[in-house]
Amino acid sequence: MRDVYICDYIRTPIGRYGGALSGIRADDLAALPLKALVQRHPKLDWDATVDVIYGCANQAGEDNRSVARMALLLAGLPETVSGTTINRLCGSGMDAVLAAWRRLAVGEGDLAVAGGVESMSRAPFVLPKATSAFSRQTSVEDTTIGWRFINPAMQRMYGTDSMPETAENVAEDFSISRADQDAFALRSQERAAAAIASGAYADEILPVEVPQRRGDPIVFDTDEHPRATTLEQLAALKAPFREGGSVTAGNASGVNDGAAAMILATEYGAARHGLTPLARIMGGATAGVAPRIMGIGPAPATEKLCAQIGVAPTAFDVIELNEAFASQALAVLRRLGLPDDADHVNRNGGAIALGHPLGMSGARITGTAARMLAKGHGARALATMCIGVGQGIAIGLKAV
Repeated sequence: MRDVYICDYIRTPIGRYGGALSGIRADDLAALPLKALVQRHPKLDWDATVDVIYGCANQAGEDNRSVARMALLLAGLPETVSGTTINRLCGSGMDAVLAAWRRLAVGEGDLAVAGGVESMSRAPFVLPKATSAFSRQTSVEDTTIGWRFINPAMQRMYGTDSMPETAENVAEDFSISRADQDAFALRSQERAAAAIASGAYADEILPVEVPQRRGDPIVFDTDEHPRATTLEQLAALKAPFREGGSVTAGNASGVNDGAAAMILATEYGAARHGLTPLARIMGGATAGVAPRIMGIGPAPATEKLCAQIGVAPTAFDVIELNEAFASQALAVLRRLGLPDDADHVNRNGGAIALGHPLGMSGARITGTAARMLAKGHGARALATMCIGVGQGIAIGLKAV
């Protein structure tokens, strides 16, 4: 197994649902960070790319027909470069990074690109085909997020709780209070606001020109999901998903749009193409859990990763834990023996503040973690996230 490095990473700003990026097709959105990487590395031999691997959770609309392949062609990469799209739901972008890592690690080549995209604003409604001739019955399914075309056997065997309902299950099963969830959410918002104000994300964000119906395009260069709030405002929000529940719009991640991409290379590949490594990939792992408590998934995935690479969960100096919901993030931190308010966990805010474009998020938190190491924030980093239908995924990085 050869060492593999993340050598560059860039992303669009994260757009709100129906926000700044909602007018951009999903395949065009996916192409944006690829175009930026091409522009940043004009001397790189892109023909040497083993594969472009993208994560995408929907793939029912403009992101169909392998959005990775379409995006690389739209971005101007050579048509000799192949592309494939991975769907591990929320973990798709991180799974794309791990897939690229494995291909390089086993010697298939020395250069790869990984990333992810999701346009949740543009996710289509879909119609099932008729089940009998001349049928007069139909239904409409929303592909934005969650279950659709439910298998009755799945319903009987495991239930089909919505994402917020799984967060309520986690809160109940692991005794996560509403007050603790709201406090966690406020920290995420405050950290994100401080990071944006200080320019902490500026070097990873690609400004996007958004065409307007009239006049010149506007330049979108700042994540637009964060909200200024207080504990009192968060406490006043209703918990609409369960009678007496604790999960609210304020302590949950958003429905968002965005894309991210990164260059991976072996040591030889980095030298050949003039790339500067940000971090070395130590390993990755996935784990399954009961679908009704899918949010606890990062804990067993991280434990598996730690067993592989021989470190404890407390040995990471940087942790990017995707905040699908405050309840699940807190349950994961407590199982891993980490404080609720640990400074090194999502120190620049997380998905509650920044947003959660499903296929993009895993690539985003991995790239952010790599950049944190490159900036001298420690020796090891962990990026991990929960996944719908009961899974978790984790990746470990080491400073170079």
